[in-house]
Parts: sequence; structure tokens; C-alpha cells
Amino acid sequence: MKIRRGRLSVILFCGCAVFSGCVAGPEDFVAKSDDEVGTVSMTENDSKPSEIVQVSNTKMENRPAFKTTASGLKYRVLREGKGRRPNASSTVTCHYKGWLDNGKEFDSSYGKKALSFPLNGVVKGWTEGLQLIQEGGMLELEVPSNLGYGPQGRPPIIPQNATLHFDIELLKVR
Repeated sequence: MKIRRGRLSVILFCGCAVFSGCVAGPEDFVAKSDDEVGTVSMTENDSKPSEIVQVSNTKMENRPAFKTTASGLKYRVLREGKGRRPNASSTVTCHYKGWLDNGKEFDSSYGKKALSFPLNGVVKGWTEGLQLIQEGGMLELEVPSNLGYGPQGRPPIIPQNATLHFDIELLKVR
């Protein structure tokens, strides 16, 4: 199998982003059409509004209420799956989008190839949350800091003690 050098770099970067906690800048993720944009927010530190991309057919205001696990993870199932349910040691393939409380998107796999990774190699909120759905399912997670990047954050994109928000589609479980 031949892989061009440019494509290999992208694959290696995506793997690094998932396994080391690195994230791409918000300028790397742009809505494909006006229909995909949910809301626009601005903070004192932003020079321009950031876009929240709607990846689910469920509009933000029509989504079900959050449920909360014993650890404090908040989740809501946006689409039920019918396939396998992962465990903490499963390798999963997902599409996802992540944003901060201020609405600023910090990472996304949409518009790219879905990523595969060991579920126990990501933040605790993902490890716990993805075990709540089956293949083909989609959920929204609100990950408290202690289940995310904690007091260290991931500067300069993710601040210290940040609550993280994700829409995640579980495509495959191995």
C-alpha cells in the first residue's frame, strides 16, 4: 500500500492529537454551509465570533435533558445505536466535535477521516461516556475538568479547569 508523504503526515498528526491531547486551532474547523452553524458566541479575548457547528440533526434547543453519572459526567443520547457496546479496553472509531463553555470549537474530525483509538487512551470523560452507547449511536458529553484535562489544561487552546463539550458519533467498536 502506497501512502504519500503528505497523507502520512496528516495520519501521524491526527494520531498525535488523540493520544497526546494535542488539539488543532479553531481556525482549522469551518462550517461547510450556513445550515450547519448552530450559534455564534464572542468572549472578551476573541477578536471575532466563533462558530458552533451543528453535527447532529437534533437542534441544540430540541435535544433531550442531560443525565449525570456518579462521576459527574453529563451526557445525553442524541441517537441510539444498534451495534456493539465498547468497554474501557476497546478500540473505537469516532467522528466528534469539541467546544468550550464559551462556544469556541477546539477540535473536530468532521471534514476529515474518522479517528480510531483505544478508549482507555483518551480523557476519562470519553472512556466513561462512550461505554453508554452502541455502534451507530451518538451522544453529547459535558465533561467536567476532573474527567478532562484538569488543572493543567492544554494551553493555549484549552484553559485550566475547563469543562469540555463534545458531540461524538460511535462508528465502530473493535
